[in-house]
Amino acid sequence: MTRFFPRLFWLLPVCLGLVLALRAQESAGVDLERIERATVYIMQARSENLTITCIGSGTIVRYDGLILTNAHHTVQSESCTGDTLIIAMTINLEEPPVPKYRAEIIQADIGLDLALLRITREFDGRPVDAASLPVLPFVELADSSAVTLDETLTLVGYPAAGNDPVLLAPSVVTGFMDEPGGNGRAWMKVNTLIPAPGVMSGGGAYNRAGQLVGIPSAAPAGVVSSECLLLEDTSSDGFINSNDTCVPVGDFISVLRPSNYARTLIRGAALGLTVQPITAPAFQASAEGAPAFSRPFIAPAVVDGLPSTVIGSAPAGTDSLYLFFDYAGMTPNTVYELRVTVDGVPNRVFDLPPVRWSGGERGLWYIGVTGQPFPNGVYEYRLFINGTVATSLTIVVGGAATVQPIFSNIVFGVLDDAGNLQGNGYVLPAGPIATARFVYQNMQPGIPWTAIWYYEGLEIARVTDVWREDFGPSGTYPVNIEPPGGLVPGRYRVDIGMNGLLSLTGNFIIAGAQRGVALPGVFNSIEFVRATTPREVTDASPASNYPDGAEALFLRFDWELIGRGIPWTLRWRIDDEIFYEQTVPWNSPESGADFIVQVDAPGRLPDGTYTVELLIRDILLATTEATVGIGQLAIDELAQPGGAQLRGQIIDAETGRGLEGVTFVLISDQFSVGDFTWLQEQIYALAITDRNGFFEIDRPLRIGAPYSAIIATDGYLPVAADGLEVAPEDTSPIDLLIPLTRD
Repeated sequence: MTRFFPRLFWLLPVCLGLVLALRAQESAGVDLERIERATVYIMQARSENLTITCIGSGTIVRYDGLILTNAHHTVQSESCTGDTLIIAMTINLEEPPVPKYRAEIIQADIGLDLALLRITREFDGRPVDAASLPVLPFVELADSSAVTLDETLTLVGYPAAGNDPVLLAPSVVTGFMDEPGGNGRAWMKVNTLIPAPGVMSGGGAYNRAGQLVGIPSAAPAGVVSSECLLLEDTSSDGFINSNDTCVPVGDFISVLRPSNYARTLIRGAALGLTVQPITAPAFQASAEGAPAFSRPFIAPAVVDGLPSTVIGSAPAGTDSLYLFFDYAGMTPNTVYELRVTVDGVPNRVFDLPPVRWSGGERGLWYIGVTGQPFPNGVYEYRLFINGTVATSLTIVVGGAATVQPIFSNIVFGVLDDAGNLQGNGYVLPAGPIATARFVYQNMQPGIPWTAIWYYEGLEIARVTDVWREDFGPSGTYPVNIEPPGGLVPGRYRVDIGMNGLLSLTGNFIIAGAQRGVALPGVFNSIEFVRATTPREVTDASPASNYPDGAEALFLRFDWELIGRGIPWTLRWRIDDEIFYEQTVPWNSPESGADFIVQVDAPGRLPDGTYTVELLIRDILLATTEATVGIGQLAIDELAQPGGAQLRGQIIDAETGRGLEGVTFVLISDQFSVGDFTWLQEQIYALAITDRNGFFEIDRPLRIGAPYSAIIATDGYLPVAADGLEVAPEDTSPIDLLIPLTRD
């Protein structure tokens, strides 16, 4: 190839007719080959002898070796005991994957069952220099909230234990399951049963544009599935038999975790940002007692995470039902499952197969669907924990709607000493009296009703009465509680029953002191400080601007009246894009000062505006921000994974025939065509056209960066140009049609 370049440089001054307008066009079709090559086979193994302990699939989501997969076959556990992750890649699309690299976990959310890996070593253990890592094929994430019912998807992964090539399996979206924090899309249901249980777990599901919309997930290995595979002679007796370690695999795959759940993990990893709470010890998943579900009931809708009302039956035409239940003793390693039958016949549309638990240790949970018709019949809901039935409930759907009492969800407040209502409805300051207000309709005099108050799961008060005529058939009713000594920090609940049946329930948290009408004073004096180590933070001065950049940021805040175990959320943004969000139980004293959080990155922090938010029950209680450098990220840092892709076809200008063997050189934005001397550091990427003239640059282009290009082949005039830029409004991939003129 290099024999063409001396002549190329001689012709550069006169070859100014490069037909390269870097403008995005609609993709002509899905690049399935690229998706297949971006799909990897993951083996967790023991480092001392590389004995395989768990297996699964994964997807490269950035050209620099960032891999998205499931947590359950990568994070160490009782079932997956290995400490080394081996990445095998497809070299030939018709052949099994070949071990190429080793990787490390850089981000993981066990409850969501998602993990991000980064390639760090060659397969033989030699360190990989990120700068010298070959450009890897990767995929683009889609907005998974745009997926529709009955949409056709393609599931991609490895169907067997490394013995078969990557598999593409057509699938159809059959429904959506909702859980707390899921915004209606915690899970996507699909009708594909992969022929090899669990092995494709962690792979990808793609829409018709070839974008990743979901991550196939199976039950964690060894928990509810007895399936396992004999892969190697671990006993060294010369045979692969029952004496060898059997590698567990999960259940069949019929659900996807939407790709939007992975965006925060990928964003933080792409920027190299790490958040570490310094004050509190790292939260370890532990639970008192065996995991259990209790008090199941059905609600037609969810309002602010709570049931709108409790129902015992539903009329014909119902298209929304949610199963609520209390839980305790749960950990992220617990597996739960929902099975639904209609008139005794299993109905997979409303099932949730075995998945990781993504809630806390105890509290109120829900799972359900909306916008999907429920056929008439008797529905039995059965909840399982680690494969064993935990609780069940039956409800009838059908018939005409009946006139019965209707209630709204409960809104809570605290009355201060002056009788004024304090609070925002769900996170309230400490005070003497709590009040629960709800709207009612169709109430009749004489109906017996009961309000039962609980603190941390234990009953603390009960009110029993009969509905009086002067209350009227509709209106707003308050129920108060005034415990001796006032309301102490912790979790509270009230159950309201009519005619002996639960009709309404709600919960709230007492935390912080009274500071105003809406928000309690939970997190106070929140500020960034100028420090270089955590030891300096306590006495450091506040700072909100770091014009010369920073190697790390330190956040400091005080806190007041937070009960141990209360779930709180620490959220970080850069230029208003979330790169870290974690909800864990409060694990520090009830009140204190100088809670310290550190955010850093390899080298220096990226320029940008950093915002931190502290929340309880999704209610923002405190926030502050600081600017680093110019206060804004480089324009491409938070673009689609890796930036814009460039591909196209080079043709004969006269015949329109594709030209094979044409060299396309993309020069780094640090050099121009005139500077180019064929040094490695000058070349951003290089591609050779195939027999039909098609090429693809296997490294993404940064938006706004001024590239140069040279195109050359025997018998045709070479062409070159400087200042080729991708505009922010351009979409990826960028498709070019480049004609060459005969020499």
